[in-house]
Amino acid sequence: MLMTASSGLDRILTLELVRVTERAAVAAARLRGRGDEKEADQAAVDAMRSELNRLPIRGTVVIGEGERDEAPMLYIGEEVGVGEGPEVDIALDPLEGTTICAKNLPNSLAVIAIAEKGSLLYAPDVYMDKIAIGPGYPDDVIDIDAPAVENINNLARAKGVPVAEITACILDRPRHARLIEAVRATGAAIRLIGDGDVAGVIHTTEPDETGIDIYLGTGGAPEGVLAAAALRCIGGQMQGRLQLNTEEKIARAAKMGISDPEKVYRMDEMARGDVLFAATGVTDGNLLAGVKFGRASIDTHTIVMRSSSRTIREIKARHQDLGKF
Repeated sequence: MLMTASSGLDRILTLELVRVTERAAVAAARLRGRGDEKEADQAAVDAMRSELNRLPIRGTVVIGEGERDEAPMLYIGEEVGVGEGPEVDIALDPLEGTTICAKNLPNSLAVIAIAEKGSLLYAPDVYMDKIAIGPGYPDDVIDIDAPAVENINNLARAKGVPVAEITACILDRPRHARLIEAVRATGAAIRLIGDGDVAGVIHTTEPDETGIDIYLGTGGAPEGVLAAAALRCIGGQMQGRLQLNTEEKIARAAKMGISDPEKVYRMDEMARGDVLFAATGVTDGNLLAGVKFGRASIDTHTIVMRSSSRTIREIKARHQDLGKF
């Protein structure tokens, strides 16, 4: 049974959910540009976990910092919240773009998504093949199994523009060398990003502002589920396939209920039902401004969205009680 508008989920995801990502973003921002990815990530994890445990929920982390043996907290399967209220799935990335934060480059975020229990893809921390576009296109414009040239041509045709006016966002990784070559061979442009593919997928939803029409390539499965949650709220199309290319990964996935290692997940299979998504900027970017530290205040910029109402709110906050941070 899906949660209704009067359910407990409503009551936790306005300022309460925003505070979760704000707290993580501020903690990470204190360490941006310092070159220490692990320290910044741990600061964000600690802050997010502390704030989550104040929420009136019975939450289970289904997408987190890794599996229990690898992650000291906010691991997949960890229970958070006060232990009362609605049962919910939680997907999170306390510091999306750890390298970006360490180098103080654009588009590092603190991100979380919450949905009714059983609504978010419960998957191991592995790589995921992804393809995504924004809203306004017919169904099945993209196909994760189709060659890049076919996807680019289909998108250009659906948009009503020449292929040369299409821009693809791809993570700048050696594994993407052939993909980059194939996309460039079509005549389309490429925006290479060093990290931060949740923001990369979200950028496809506003191509007139971001200049990005399609996201292609392989990135983390946690980021894939979070991006799907965001698209459920904004609109768009996304497909993903977990890279379960070893017996060990297949076994880990099987423990989480995944029986088909080749399955292609569509957006509404990665994030179903009523989904709530929030992200706060750590560093400045196309999507959100980063945390600003003043003498007597801290400024944050957050976006919070809900799929059932297609509501998108931007919250620019000035925090003057610095003791809370």
